[in-house]
Amino acid sequence: MVEVVPVNSSYAGARRLFMILSNLWVGSILTVGYLVAPTIFSQLFDRQAAGMMAGAIFRVEAYVSLVTSVGLLVFANLLINRGLNQFRLVRWLLLGMLICTLCATFILIPWLEMIRDQALQQGMPVMLSPSATLFSRLHGMSSILFLCQSVLGLVLVWRLSGKAE
Repeated sequence: MVEVVPVNSSYAGARRLFMILSNLWVGSILTVGYLVAPTIFSQLFDRQAAGMMAGAIFRVEAYVSLVTSVGLLVFANLLINRGLNQFRLVRWLLLGMLICTLCATFILIPWLEMIRDQALQQGMPVMLSPSATLFSRLHGMSSILFLCQSVLGLVLVWRLSGKAE
């Protein structure tokens, strides 16, 4: 049986740690997607090289997101089991972010990299290859997923910044 503990108990430190980790993670997602990637494309004249560099950074961010979202999901479940019910919605937000991460990490990023590598083996940039349309569509899907993850992350931070229920 789960013991219900008042919110104002000794779990204040755990809630703060959860909030700090979540804020750092969401901040890294927003920084990579909306600051680093656009800066790379604005500074490098070779769009193929810029895309490869941005892709490598997004791949690293995807793995960071994978580890962080799973860790925070486990942490949220522990807090819920200790009676902090305000983490129930947080858990769903984290699950949504994890699904976005899984789709990007194990479906879209490898598929985009395979198309790019095939084009490079044929001696042409991906946007001049026969797979350019597919690459553009997958890139669009990836951008939509990233936007969804960003919005879920902002809702997560907003939810965590409110006073404890």
